[in-house]
Amino acid sequence: MPYVNIKVTDEGVTREQKQQLIEGVTDLLSRVLNKNPASTFVLIDEVNTDNWGVNREAVTTWRQRDAAAKATS
Repeated sequence: MPYVNIKVTDEGVTREQKQQLIEGVTDLLSRVLNKNPASTFVLIDEVNTDNWGVNREAVTTWRQRDAAAKATS
């Protein structure tokens, strides 16, 4: 009984995109590991960018700085 947890930032991931993720991961596990889709669980967590860090800072801060740098280029 596979359990897959996908974490993405909460920036407009659509219902259709989530459905594609669920179907794609389920199909991958079925094809590669011969797992039964009926017992494959996929959980998608949407995380606020203030709660997601990379290189010692929140993604929100990193993206704001990146956007400002691009605006001045």
